[in-house]
Amino acid sequence: MNMEMIAPDETTPAASSSHASSSSRADLIRQAFQLEWLTVGWMVIEAVVAIGSGLAAGSLVLLAFGLDSVIELMSAAVLIWRLSVELRHGHAFSESAERMASRIGGALLFALAAYVIVSAGWGLWVHHANRFSLAGLAVTALAIPIMRYLARQKITLADKLGSLAMRSDAMESVACGWLSLVAVVSLALEAMLGAWWVDPVGSLAIVWFLVKEGREGWSD
Repeated sequence: MNMEMIAPDETTPAASSSHASSSSRADLIRQAFQLEWLTVGWMVIEAVVAIGSGLAAGSLVLLAFGLDSVIELMSAAVLIWRLSVELRHGHAFSESAERMASRIGGALLFALAAYVIVSAGWGLWVHHANRFSLAGLAVTALAIPIMRYLARQKITLADKLGSLAMRSDAMESVACGWLSLVAVVSLALEAMLGAWWVDPVGSLAIVWFLVKEGREGWSD
């Protein structure tokens, strides 16, 4: 009898189970890649339209929304890098990448919150008025269902992967959805009422979300 032969009932199931687990995680990572690339594509559109419309109309709400889109774009790029690290070097090596990505995102959100506060305060002080932007309203309205879909899918994958970085990215998508709602309400009220103060006040409503997400990202 050949003593080097592996007994099927002792080692093969374990090896098969290990391979299946590894294969399953790799499939989840591929799904995460697809979500992040979808996020990148939409964030580019969102940022370009929102910032362009905000500059043209002089709208602080749209500028803040567009800058938040840039931050989420950077977060998606960092998470794509983190997922690539895991595919190349394994799950344990990617933990430090998660912490760094989370802290970078938190710091950027704090910086954006400070910008919005200063700009809104200046706008209220000088009674700055802006023009209504149909393009800005359209992109913020579209962002609500898109961000809801992305956030739900990311949260599901984050739980399955046990990834704090992906959950943090998902929370940024949640925040973006709420920011979209705030922007839509502000733009609609401004169009109906024609009040100059709606834009800076609406932008200040965004600050709470930015600070909340910044604290969570920094403390992860």
